[in-house]
Amino acid sequence: MTQALSNFVASYGLVAVFVLMAAESCGLPFPSEVIMPTAGLLAATGHMNLAAAIVVGAFANLVGSLVAYVLAARFGEPLLLGPGRYVGIRRHHLELADGWFQRWGLLAVFVGRVLPVIRTYISFPAGLARVELTRFSIFTFVGALPWCAALAYVGYALGRNYDRISGPVEKSAIVIALLVALGLVVWYVRGRRESSR
Repeated sequence: MTQALSNFVASYGLVAVFVLMAAESCGLPFPSEVIMPTAGLLAATGHMNLAAAIVVGAFANLVGSLVAYVLAARFGEPLLLGPGRYVGIRRHHLELADGWFQRWGLLAVFVGRVLPVIRTYISFPAGLARVELTRFSIFTFVGALPWCAALAYVGYALGRNYDRISGPVEKSAIVIALLVALGLVVWYVRGRRESSR
């Protein structure tokens, strides 16, 4: 899935960023942690404008959140937990987001934009509560902007410094793989000894 999302962004640029980031804010399982760094990586190689990617990502979050808000306000939980389950919406997602929203109110809309799971589902309890739409929109966009910027910059920095860091990263990966293999051997040998006792 990660590869497919990255390829989609690489092929369709800002349109793909908009579609995927809007879909994520509607509750679909398209992680912004893959989408925005890919956009940043493309910006580092000159195939996308970094500032445009960040703004488009945040605006797409707003659009998707408004769709989620309207669906929740109009149809409520029967839609979210009925047909919504086919796109990955579960009761515990709504309960988690609702608990966060009940505790923090509109501040949850702002802060929740940088929290995994919460950021994807916070619009549903906001819609169920029918919070004031203008303030909801402002908090959503302002909260999404730093999240999109941070993720895009990670991809951008990686792309700009790839030659410098690829060697150490590759060596580290080999060391980690060897340590994991050694750990598995030790675990297996100890298990055999304990079972023989």
